[in-house]
Amino acid sequence: MTLHDRRSAGDVKTATPGPAVGAPTTDPAGITPRGTALVGTVLLVVGVALAAANLRPAVTSLASVLEQVRGSLGASHAWASALTALPAVCFGAAGVLAPRLNRRFGLARSIGGALALLTAGLAIRVLDGPLVVLGGTLVACAGIAVGNVLLPVVIKQSYPDRIGLVTGIYMGALSGGGAIGAALTPPLADALADWRLALGSWALLGAAALLLWVTAARHTAVTGSAPPQPRRSLYRNRLAWIVTLFFGLQSLIAYVIMGWLPEVLVDAGVDRNTAGLYLAICTLFGVPTGLLLPPLAVRMRSQSGLIVALTLVGGLGMVGLLVAPSAAPLAWTVLAGVGMGVFPLLITVLALRTEHPADTASLSAMAQSIGYLIAAGGPFLFGVLRGATGNWTASLVLVLVVTAVQAVFGYAAGRPRTV
Repeated sequence: MTLHDRRSAGDVKTATPGPAVGAPTTDPAGITPRGTALVGTVLLVVGVALAAANLRPAVTSLASVLEQVRGSLGASHAWASALTALPAVCFGAAGVLAPRLNRRFGLARSIGGALALLTAGLAIRVLDGPLVVLGGTLVACAGIAVGNVLLPVVIKQSYPDRIGLVTGIYMGALSGGGAIGAALTPPLADALADWRLALGSWALLGAAALLLWVTAARHTAVTGSAPPQPRRSLYRNRLAWIVTLFFGLQSLIAYVIMGWLPEVLVDAGVDRNTAGLYLAICTLFGVPTGLLLPPLAVRMRSQSGLIVALTLVGGLGMVGLLVAPSAAPLAWTVLAGVGMGVFPLLITVLALRTEHPADTASLSAMAQSIGYLIAAGGPFLFGVLRGATGNWTASLVLVLVVTAVQAVFGYAAGRPRTV
C-alpha cells in the first residue's frame, strides 16, 4: 500500500463506482475454505430455495399465535418480549460464529448442521412449558442465523454467472416462507385444536430442507481463484458506524413488526386468522422489493432519497396503528410492508459503500454482528412497554422515534462515498 492510499481510519471518501450488487467475486464473505465451493447444479438451487423458505417461519408462525401461546402457558409479557428478541440476538452472534464454523467444516456441513439445529429447535420448543419454548426457539434461531450468513455465500460462489437470478429465487423463498408461516399457523392451530401441533408442524419443512440439502450439496475444487485481499478493521471508521446503525435500526423495526404486528391487530379488533394473513401480506412485500429495488439503487448516484421515502411510508403505517388502528388495519399493514422494503436497499448499500470485496465482508460482518444486537432491544422493549402500560401507545411511539432516527442514518448511509 502506497502513502497515497493510506488514510485515517475515521475518514471516508467520495465514491467511485463500487462493486455492483451481485457482481461475481471469488469469496465475497472471506469465509469459504480456500480452493473449495459447492457444485452449482439445478438441484442445489432448489436446495437453497427450500433452505431459505425455512429461515422465517420459526419467527412468523410463533408471532401469529403468540398471545394464544402466552395465555396457554401462563407466561408474562416479559417472557413474550424475550421470545421475540431471540432471533435478533442469534443473528448478531452468527456474524462472528458462522464464518468460523464454515472455515472448519465447509459450506455443505455447516448449512446442513444449521438446518438440523433449526428442525430440532422447532420440534423441541412445543414439548413443554415457557422455558422449553424459549430454549427450543433459541436452538432454532441459532440454525437460522448460520443459514442467513452462509446461504448467500453459496449463491455468489456456485452461481457467479447467475447471481441475480439465484438471489431473486433466494429472496423470494425467504419472504414467501415467512408469509406462509404467518398465514397458515392460526388456521392450522384451529383445525388441529392445538397450537403445539401447529407450531411443531414447521419442523417437517425443516426436515425436508435438510434431506434435500444432504442430497444436493457437494464440494468441488475452485480453479483460477484470485488471491485474497487483506481485510482491515472498520471499527474506527465513521461511515461504517453510520451503515451499522442504519442496519440495526431497520432490523429493530422489522423484528418488532414480525414479532408483534398480529397482537397489535388483534387488540384493534382483527380476528387472529386475519391478523396472521395481514402479517403474511406485510412480509410478502420483500419479494417485489428484493427483485426491483437493488438494480434501481445501483443506477442511482445516491440512494438517500429512496431510503428516506420508504422509511417515511413505513412510518405512516405506524402512525395509523397508533392513531386509528381499527379504521384501516390492512392499509396500515401495507404501508408497514412497503417500509420494510428498505432492507434490500440496505443490503445494496453494504456493497456500494465499499470498493473491495474484503472491505464489503468487513462492513457486512460489522453491520450484522452489532446491528442485530441493537435490533434485539426493539421487540423486547416493545413487549415490556405493552405489559407495563396495558396498551400499545408507548410501544408504537418508540417505533416512530426509531423510524425518525433511521431516516437520518439511512440518508447518511445512502450518500455516494466509501469507507
